[in-house]
Amino acid sequence: MAKQYETVIGLEVHVELATRTKIFCGCSTAFGGKPNTHTCPVCTGMPGSLPVLNRQVVEYAAAVGLATDCEITRLCKFDRKNYFYPDNPQNYQISQLYLPICRNGHVEIETAAGKKKIGIHEIHMEEDAGKLIHDEWEDISLVDYNRSGVPLIEIVSEPDMRSADEVIAYLEKLRLIIRYLGASDCKLQEGSMRADVNLSVREAGSSAFGTRTEMKNLNSFKAIARAIEGETARQIELLEGGKQVVQETRRWDDNKEYSYAMRSKEDAKDYRYFPDPDLPPVFISDEWMERIRAGLPEFRTEKMERYRREYQIPEYDIDIITGSKTMADLFEQASALCGQPKKVSNWLMGETMRLLKENGDEPETLRFSPAHLAELIGMADRREINGIQAKEIFEAMYDRDVDPQAYAQEKGLKNESDEGALRAAVSQVIEENPKSVEDYRSGKEKAIGFLVGQTMKAMKGKADPACVNRLLKELLS
Repeated sequence: MAKQYETVIGLEVHVELATRTKIFCGCSTAFGGKPNTHTCPVCTGMPGSLPVLNRQVVEYAAAVGLATDCEITRLCKFDRKNYFYPDNPQNYQISQLYLPICRNGHVEIETAAGKKKIGIHEIHMEEDAGKLIHDEWEDISLVDYNRSGVPLIEIVSEPDMRSADEVIAYLEKLRLIIRYLGASDCKLQEGSMRADVNLSVREAGSSAFGTRTEMKNLNSFKAIARAIEGETARQIELLEGGKQVVQETRRWDDNKEYSYAMRSKEDAKDYRYFPDPDLPPVFISDEWMERIRAGLPEFRTEKMERYRREYQIPEYDIDIITGSKTMADLFEQASALCGQPKKVSNWLMGETMRLLKENGDEPETLRFSPAHLAELIGMADRREINGIQAKEIFEAMYDRDVDPQAYAQEKGLKNESDEGALRAAVSQVIEENPKSVEDYRSGKEKAIGFLVGQTMKAMKGKADPACVNRLLKELLS
């Protein structure tokens, strides 16, 4: 009988915090600047420069800790992690080993197998390193220090996950919590959320851990899932062949769907950690702690419960809308302005989701204002515009948040409000289509649809179909 194996997975998730400036200096954290333009003596490690801690980093880190049920270390310290690499200008990274800001938390995930708690060992604050750009054509490597000193939190899980499904559910839950807090945009493609996967396999039923590897270079959920499946298969193949798994750091190549060894896996002792002499301990007072706690938002679970009580919208809509804080804020604010939550929900679930999918966008990129969506709904309710016109205006709102009234006026999209002109057009259509009139009068209800279409064509789409329908029935009777 073939041996059965179990995969054991823990994650180290690095999240770039949404501060305007770096963790220990005043340089910009904006993504995409020209190389080495967001730098100063502190973040490039110049001798004699001294770090000064960004207070907002502590507040974001503590808020993430509270949201993941962690114990907050009220007196925490920074340590130096020593390693020598070109993208690390000081030859050490300021991090936290001995007294991290958050410990012993958890998040609850849900997969097809049910609910499960994933333990969080710790969350610590640290600075990011720079970025190496390898030019294979010139056979050189260039270094960009713009990212050096960008504030990070590293969320270290317990080895509680057993499948790619659980890993993705855990990452999605973390990303949702952090986005709700506004602590980071968590864009994997821009590197503001990065996950290193620690993975080992063992015989099913065994309590001993196998030898683990760490996989890096994972910048999408799909890549993470493929890497877990690939590394699991590789380790099982080694064990089945009577070989040993080597503890090492591996790089995942998503194009080739293969990982290869980068270096042997370091332990804490290899980094020669010691307390940073330039940074005093951070004391989080009761007053400061309460301010951070008071600033926590209403999270998704509570929001879903409130939506069920307050808004008459389907459960599916609630699930999708609360899956993004941006979408939830849009829904709530537009509903408050127009008093029609179901119609707001219909626009978000219909046209908004369609355009997000077509453009490959995320809800966090939505630009249109709640006020403009509420006004568009009002215009449709007042029959100033019809459904086709409303969709055309909404597409322009999606692209550049146009004012719907001004746009409709500029593009001539408003319905003909002169009932006399509309009645004349309906009369002419009746006169020109005797066969359809005869069909309708002999009981063929569908014939009126053709007459409505002909009237809309005559009005160049500038009519309310319901009004056209009413006038046709009135004149035909």
